[in-house]
Amino acid sequence: MRRRIISLTVLAALVATVLFALPLGIAVLKYYRDDTTADLERAADAAALAVSHELNTGLTPHVPPPDEDDEAEGQVGIYGPDGRLLAGHGPAVGGPIERQAASATMDVVTGREGGELVLAVPVVSGARTTGVVRAAVPVADLTLRVGLTWLGMAGLAVAAIGASWLMARRFTTRLVRPLDELVCAAERLGDGDFTARGPRAGITEIDRVGEALDATAARIGRTLERERAFSAEASHQLRTPLTGLRLQLEAALQTPGADPHDAIRAGIASADRLERTIEDLLALGRERRAPRAELDLDALLDEVRQAGAGLLEPHGRALRIIRQDPPPARVAAAAVRQVLGVLLDNAATHGRGTVTVVARDAGDALAVDVADEGPDLGENDPFASAPTGHGIGLRLARSLAEAEGGRLRLSRPDPPTFTLLLPTADPCPDGQHP
Repeated sequence: MRRRIISLTVLAALVATVLFALPLGIAVLKYYRDDTTADLERAADAAALAVSHELNTGLTPHVPPPDEDDEAEGQVGIYGPDGRLLAGHGPAVGGPIERQAASATMDVVTGREGGELVLAVPVVSGARTTGVVRAAVPVADLTLRVGLTWLGMAGLAVAAIGASWLMARRFTTRLVRPLDELVCAAERLGDGDFTARGPRAGITEIDRVGEALDATAARIGRTLERERAFSAEASHQLRTPLTGLRLQLEAALQTPGADPHDAIRAGIASADRLERTIEDLLALGRERRAPRAELDLDALLDEVRQAGAGLLEPHGRALRIIRQDPPPARVAAAAVRQVLGVLLDNAATHGRGTVTVVARDAGDALAVDVADEGPDLGENDPFASAPTGHGIGLRLARSLAEAEGGRLRLSRPDPPTFTLLLPTADPCPDGQHP
């Protein structure tokens, strides 16, 4: 690109120089020719005035010395009517130009004779021509003057084209450098460095590309960070059904006399819950989801009862579910199922005693409280990511609740009670679902 821009710039300068130099060169040639003719005419007129008296009286004329600035010095000759050279410089016998001037049909006669540019003027006394003044300059002198001028013009043209080349290199470097930096930023972005940012060159078009690259890098970085966080939280979420399945199998091994079919059936139920959890997480991880239907709270609470039994009964703990006229809610069942699963797992892992789940009416929201008889949480933030990783699941549960237009909060630290608030109406009135 750099070479192409420089080549086009130099070519444009060359074309412009040629288009300007051609008429200027022709004008220079015409100017020098006219200027030389004017010099010859002045020299011839001055000589004609000086020798007219001698020619009219039949005396031998004497050519006056030329002025210091007269470029026709030594080129003036005086001829008689018969065409013979009387004084000055020139051929011994005049040529066609001198004869034409002697006929007195024209005041000034110009032309070329041999290698000279010649101008002849007649000297007239009344109706009689008494002589001819011839002024001449070598054509080579005129050619030299024109050639030197053209050479100077060519030098200026070369200098102009060279300046164009230097300026093109400078501006091309300024133009290409931000593009090279954009390439480096794009390569860093391709290598996974989402902190890469494009340069600002002060050129609108390049700056717009840099801004688009920056926006893309930031968007990809946020997306990847969100996906990584979701993957970490989702993997933590899968431990709940796996823990229940493990506890059921361990309990079956510790009671050899028990019917193995019951343990197998419980294991299959836990495997089904694990499969359901995986499906829910995959569905919730998609950017576009299906339109929300009305939540089947009875079926959801029944699933909570089964999951809670698998988590709590092996430890001799109980699960109690209470319904207090809960209103209908239009939210994704998968999200609510996973939130309650996190709360149950949290109560089973960190709580004590009976776990109570209450579904109630909270005005314009459906509230689901999950409480246990564990120790006072005090000032601790259960949603913070602790070194043990206990806050990961709760953070996932909160993000899922907020994605459905609801909230998840610690409503009471003692006994520990978490409350899930879900809107009773569709949180997207226009029917557009994320």
